[in-house]
Amino acid sequence: MTRQDTFTINPIAGKEFVLATDLDGTFLGGDAAARQSFYSWIEAHRARVGLIFVTGRDPDHIRHLCEERGVPRPDYVVGDVGTTIASVAGNTEITPLADLETPIAQAWADTGDRVKAALADMPGLTLQPTGFRYRLSYDLNPDVFDPIAVTVIEEMGLDALISDNRFFDVLPKGISKGPTLRRLLDHLGVDERRTLVAGDTMNDLSMLTVGLPAVAVGNSEPALVQQIADAAHVYHADGPGVTGIAEAISHFRLFPAA
Repeated sequence: MTRQDTFTINPIAGKEFVLATDLDGTFLGGDAAARQSFYSWIEAHRARVGLIFVTGRDPDHIRHLCEERGVPRPDYVVGDVGTTIASVAGNTEITPLADLETPIAQAWADTGDRVKAALADMPGLTLQPTGFRYRLSYDLNPDVFDPIAVTVIEEMGLDALISDNRFFDVLPKGISKGPTLRRLLDHLGVDERRTLVAGDTMNDLSMLTVGLPAVAVGNSEPALVQQIADAAHVYHADGPGVTGIAEAISHFRLFPAA
């Protein structure tokens, strides 16, 4: 496939800059005026700027954000902490990319019921009601949480991820935001040197440390800040949310008008 063919099939590959961003606390962070200004900047440059949401949220929530809260529509979504990969078109029509999701589905198989049974009586964990496909998520109460839950999940051949000391995600082994984003970018033919990844909690660590230009926004979880302290390719912004993203775009010189 020629480079021109790649642009034709995946127009995002031909854009000058691609933002791959977490939502809560990151793309949805900052004060209302800052968010509106940044969102307007993106919409004014959509011919040149690509947008990928890399989030723990599910497609229905993303659809609601775009339709009801005025959030710019992404070109693609890496959702459910890296277990959903989808394109977005038209009126926020979110379509899973079956070929890319197949290894994730195979790794998860029928694991959900086994995980629910194993964690049913685990203190400090409350199963979230969302109908996840290839992961399970729990609200975590740090006052009574028993870390043995992590061992239980690892012994099942799965990954356990704690973020913001409030959330406990159970994922297929080796699946998280960073590896899934890399697979999507490779599939789309996007130049990783022109891609900025942005996040604020520990469930963003895998994408911030995957090797692309990255920013931990100013309101980031302290545990994340500690983890990225020695990573030269990760910029720790002063400003929260979208203000921090804008700082990083300028810092890395990824777009001339940022």
